[in-house]
Amino acid sequence: MTALRRLDADAVTAALSPAAAVDAIAGALTGGFDPARDIARTIAETSQGQFLLMPAEVGDAAGVKVATVAPANPAVGLPRIQASYLFFDARTLTLRATLDGTALTTLRTPAVSVAAIRPALERFDGPLRVAVFGAGPQGIGHVQTLAAIAPGPLAGTTFIVRHPDKAVLEARELGEVVDAGSPEARQALSGAQVVVCATSARTPLFDADAVASNAVVIAVGSHEPDARELPGALLARSTVIVEDRGTAVREAGDIVLALGDGVITEDDLIPMRDAVTGVAAIPADRPVVFKSVGMSWQDLVVADAVLRAADRRA
Repeated sequence: MTALRRLDADAVTAALSPAAAVDAIAGALTGGFDPARDIARTIAETSQGQFLLMPAEVGDAAGVKVATVAPANPAVGLPRIQASYLFFDARTLTLRATLDGTALTTLRTPAVSVAAIRPALERFDGPLRVAVFGAGPQGIGHVQTLAAIAPGPLAGTTFIVRHPDKAVLEARELGEVVDAGSPEARQALSGAQVVVCATSARTPLFDADAVASNAVVIAVGSHEPDARELPGALLARSTVIVEDRGTAVREAGDIVLALGDGVITEDDLIPMRDAVTGVAAIPADRPVVFKSVGMSWQDLVVADAVLRAADRRA
């Protein structure tokens, strides 16, 4: 029997680069996988947060991520989201490996975002200007992944946060950190070509007309149907990309609430598979919004890529 492999956070990060993770996600979609076939995750409420159970099967691999969301954790110095990943052989359902699920999520989430919006980045000439709401692991991870796939260095990165004094050193090393209510924040937002929203906000972070007419906006902060980071009016004037229509109208508050407002319809939503494969055209003269809630297949695809890369490194 093959020995069970265990990859801690450092091993996950060392095995697969952000650019390779983007390629793995895109490769699964161009290779024929349809996210509509993904197994729906289960969310169970606890007294202090949630358990998320995310099983998936893609090709000859299967797996499940067990994640916890504890909103009060940052106040006591712990991550809001923690996770473990169990990787199985799909044919026998034999456990083959365990991976640090938090590191996997930090790698996977920006890889999905960047894979989805990479075709839209072709509208820009020269280095990208990036504005990021939130300076946590996902905000930082999105900047690192954008930098990894960009043809040259980023033109500038601004982290927009409520408490700049609490921003971690890693964010300060990647760019400027400014207060969310400051003139510097408004200027950074209006001048950004890519805007990343990676917060726990439940109401819109900015007005619909605060971003450029050709900006690419990524929203990853929420998987709850009653929370939104983006105003509905922004979605109304944008090309809206989602991981999967069914998942988006069930879980993505930015989508659910915009639908409820009557400013978009389900038919307006472009599945990221169509964006990545070129089936759907992405107009260059209007904003692009990508709303992600995270799906089970994404963790499995990246976990598989991590394990394969670790084998090559061995």
